[in-house]
Amino acid sequence: MIAYILKRLLYAVPIALSVTVISFVLVFLAPGDPLNAIAPADAPEEVITALKSAYGLDKPVPVQYGLWLWRALQGDLGTSIASGRAVAGEVMSAVGNTFLLAGLAAGVGVTLGCILGALAGYRSGGWIDRFASTLSVIGVSIPHYWLGLVLTIVFSIWLGWFPAMGAGPGGSEAWEWNWEHFRYLILPALTMAVIPLGIITRTVRALVADMLEQEFVVALRARGLSGRAVFQHIAKNTAPTVLAVAGLQIGYLMGGSILVETVFAWPGTGFLLNTAIFQRDIPLLQGTLLVLCLIFVVLNLLVDILQPLIDPRMGR
Repeated sequence: MIAYILKRLLYAVPIALSVTVISFVLVFLAPGDPLNAIAPADAPEEVITALKSAYGLDKPVPVQYGLWLWRALQGDLGTSIASGRAVAGEVMSAVGNTFLLAGLAAGVGVTLGCILGALAGYRSGGWIDRFASTLSVIGVSIPHYWLGLVLTIVFSIWLGWFPAMGAGPGGSEAWEWNWEHFRYLILPALTMAVIPLGIITRTVRALVADMLEQEFVVALRARGLSGRAVFQHIAKNTAPTVLAVAGLQIGYLMGGSILVETVFAWPGTGFLLNTAIFQRDIPLLQGTLLVLCLIFVVLNLLVDILQPLIDPRMGR
């Protein structure tokens, strides 16, 4: 088991290094000059030269990457061109908001997906199976930004039950665990939960239905085990696959949906990415992409480590 964990940790190192390269290089493929955010089009040449030197844009790209990576390893992601604030502070604040939103969305999507998928697998061909299958198809097919707009129109404008935008009466900086603030989470969380709900429902349904036809389940029933005991065996055998799928979905949620967070003006990583892209803020864009990709790598590493704890055969 220890050798398996060490192997996974070693695999994560080159992946994380590749992530830094991709995060740095991708932003240079977009057209436009990042200095347009802070310098007018008719700025003198000496001003442009000074700004490029200040932000390190006058150096070759490999040198820029090396300096950026060295600073990133020390926790310095640079300074935002548009706002002049430290990128690390802005990204960490946005990551905290996204953790809040993605955590609720993942809890709803994974929990309901497992319940519906298990019921559909046990009642294959019944009305629960048809309902769960229809819901899963809708979940993976419907554009979530469109769903967010519909939910806003129905529950915010028509019914007035929930706020349409924002992260609380006083903003995300004044977040408190009470109903007045929690109301701002409900609509964006439900919107983001739809896709993992559909994927996990379909996955669990297929796994349970297939498992019920396995010889060992028939043997367990023939030995007189109760339905609860049989379900425990089925859950243990399906858990590693479900955990892997759930880990991927949580990683996608942590990436923050740019469109969903923009629709609800939720100040998370997706909203921050959208702002950085439109402002052509290279340091902010690079820092946000780097943190999100590293979170995804860490989540997948945790899933790889947790799977052998559930099924020891996977750690051999």
